[in-house]
Amino acid sequence: MLARVQSFVLHGIDAERCEIEIDHSDEGMDRQTMVGLPDAAVRESLERVRSALANAGYFFPTGRLLINLAPAHVRKEGPVYDLPIALGLLEATQVVRARPEEGLDHRGYLVGGELALDGRVRPIRGALAMAMYAKERRLKGVILPAANAGEAAVVEGVEVMGVESITQLVGLLNGQLEPEPHPPVDLERLIEASLPPVDFADVRGQEPVKRAVTIAAAGLHNMLMLGPAGTGKTMMARALPGVLPPMSARETLEVTRIYSAAGERARDDAKSNGHARTGLVTSRPVRTPHHTASSAAVIGGGAVPRPGEISLAHRGILFLDELPEFPRSVLDTLRQPLEDGQVTVSRAHASVRFPARFMLVAAMNPTPKGDMPTDAAGRRAMERYLGKLSRPLVDRIDIHVEAPAVPWKELSDTSEKTGTSTQQMRDRVCASRERQRARQGDALNGELSGRQLDEFAPLAEETKTLLGTAITELKLSARAYDKIRRVARTIADMEGLQDVGIGHVAEAVQYRLLDRDV
Repeated sequence: MLARVQSFVLHGIDAERCEIEIDHSDEGMDRQTMVGLPDAAVRESLERVRSALANAGYFFPTGRLLINLAPAHVRKEGPVYDLPIALGLLEATQVVRARPEEGLDHRGYLVGGELALDGRVRPIRGALAMAMYAKERRLKGVILPAANAGEAAVVEGVEVMGVESITQLVGLLNGQLEPEPHPPVDLERLIEASLPPVDFADVRGQEPVKRAVTIAAAGLHNMLMLGPAGTGKTMMARALPGVLPPMSARETLEVTRIYSAAGERARDDAKSNGHARTGLVTSRPVRTPHHTASSAAVIGGGAVPRPGEISLAHRGILFLDELPEFPRSVLDTLRQPLEDGQVTVSRAHASVRFPARFMLVAAMNPTPKGDMPTDAAGRRAMERYLGKLSRPLVDRIDIHVEAPAVPWKELSDTSEKTGTSTQQMRDRVCASRERQRARQGDALNGELSGRQLDEFAPLAEETKTLLGTAITELKLSARAYDKIRRVARTIADMEGLQDVGIGHVAEAVQYRLLDRDV
């Protein structure tokens, strides 16, 4: 008896075809063989399926059993094939009818799910990619764990059947249960319901830094905050997502697809960084890797390549606290993704490209002790500490801003007066981004090329003279030249001005703080 079930294999963040073929014969010795480059988790699935079927009251076939995972040249990993293998065995033993007159015909669906030993169906990685592939292949829908149904239901035109047990699946396929597809998910409502993070009004003082944060958020510029310990650098980085505009439906799908492929599903707690109960990432992600993280953890990697921190921060923020404490080898791997907005992870058997369009926000103390130097010895210690950062990496950070110690008078002020709030900053950012979209389409100022800057940010002669003097005296690179023009273009947009003036360029030059020390 030959049975076929359609499933998928996850390649990076994309789903590809995988067909489960099961050939069963009562003749011959009792033997089970699985082929098609399965990894250890896939090979172990036979034992999980055997127990799940037995505990659910079904018969595991005896005799010769051959399971083929096609295409045979693509490596298969994870427990996603438990459910389709169990379904194929049930069809081979005629528990599930191959051509049911009533109920679901699984041949029109992609099937995936991990089985518990009692027959329950556990969630899997890549549910969103699975649903998107089903739509691309013009299949009717997907059959997957109920816990993944909300995630997959965001794809329009795909019927999502969530099942909680193998018994429920058999009932649906044999017409004993009425199919109830998961209702479509309203992405816009979920995005609006995302909880705001820390409010900037809670940050005492630091108004110049708040302005720099607003500029960085408006133009999608990378930024570095330099200042002594305890000045609010980390607190402002955590509050920064509230300044960014809400994610669009397209961005939500992009980010959720990455998180789903990485196996980082949202927790049920609605306060957990904006991840909704459906498993969708509805607010901009903030990733804060520790400085002991390896290059593979930050960039992505593994024997079977998986997304790293920079891809998990896609359309959001990658916050690197205590920047010089990161190994230089790790920091230098960020240079190419910062320019290209994507990273390619190559291994012997596969090469996978992951999106990585993130906003880099870094914070650091001026010295290992955490204080601002006041004498010659302290300044030398500061130079050595800053020397841990490579010049090419510093070049790629648009804004360097100092976060000085907050005076006691501002810290102890208990009046109702507060500083700039997150809502005020967000309004300025949204207005600036609207001007950018009206002028140059989807590309934000931080993404403009040199030729586009010549078109959208032309400089008057006196402004060119000022910029040329700064480039010469500070010995700035050609990359820093473009960074200054991008930031100046954003400052002009925040003021509602069409032309980039001399004041805008002067302020942008002031944000090249580390170019004077590195």
